[in-house]
Amino acid sequence: MTDDRTRRPEIGVLLPTREMAMTGDYSTKPLLAFARQAEEYGFDSLWTGDSLLARPRLDPLIVLAAMAATTSSLTLGTAALTAALRPPLVGANMIAALDRICDGRLELGLGAGFPIPETEEEFAAAGVPFAGRAARLDDTVALWRQAWRSRDEPGAADFDGRLGQWKALDRLPPPARPGGPRLWLAGSDTPAVTARVARHYDGWLPFLPSAEAYAAAWHRIEDLAAEHGRRPDAITPGLYATVNINPDRSRARRELDTYVQGYYGRPLAAIETIQAYGYGSAEECARWLAGYLEAGARHIVLRIGSLHPGPQLKKIAQELLPALRPLVKETK
Repeated sequence: MTDDRTRRPEIGVLLPTREMAMTGDYSTKPLLAFARQAEEYGFDSLWTGDSLLARPRLDPLIVLAAMAATTSSLTLGTAALTAALRPPLVGANMIAALDRICDGRLELGLGAGFPIPETEEEFAAAGVPFAGRAARLDDTVALWRQAWRSRDEPGAADFDGRLGQWKALDRLPPPARPGGPRLWLAGSDTPAVTARVARHYDGWLPFLPSAEAYAAAWHRIEDLAAEHGRRPDAITPGLYATVNINPDRSRARRELDTYVQGYYGRPLAAIETIQAYGYGSAEECARWLAGYLEAGARHIVLRIGSLHPGPQLKKIAQELLPALRPLVKETK
């Protein structure tokens, strides 16, 4: 396959919506200000998460509609949308409407649901079976894509799949982008996940804790995608990473640990074995991220590991990104 490292890496940032539940402050004006600052600072994309009851936050599709009205150049995305929490056809219609509001700037990171008791409770509350959730997500994606192209493709108005049967899909309003937004799979590096990315998805958004693990999984996806006859550039290799910038590395780790404890109820020492966490000076974080870029990552979504994200956003823009750029050149 063509060496994808020649493409300019993109850097996005996650909106602090879950942090609202952690602090008890659900004011939306800070989110709008955060989005405007991210665009002014030159980030490429802005993302938001999804959870109904497991880790409650504001609905991502509604949040992104507000962000679309607030920004003009940022790619807007979900990291990640739990598609099963919405009826499939309703989801297709909502996403098409959001893509219109975004003028085609929408990308969707999708998740099947993390295997923890809280997520099982969330599925039960939504009236959706937890078992078979990965196949349910793939089937939902197939329905969405068919619905979004149904006006242009003869015979695509009716869908018959494992999720059910739908007719007259061509009555739905179409999205702004022909065929709809690009769909990424937010997942790990298991054989099942890499096979699904290679076959069905437009992007891969893992949070792997090491660049070595990332490189091995990405090479696997590239090989499998080639076997399926997909173009070398058909899949965007992304990364979901959490950072805290502070020249005092021990203080950065303590703040990050406080954040992780509040978010997951578990210490950083436990969570960092399965997720990507960088902390310390801007130069240290840049070198850490450069390892993932060398491993193949081309769109990094940064989650700010702090309950005070504003100052960290500024540090990322003014210190981390300038420190990362020279290292990016070395990876090409």
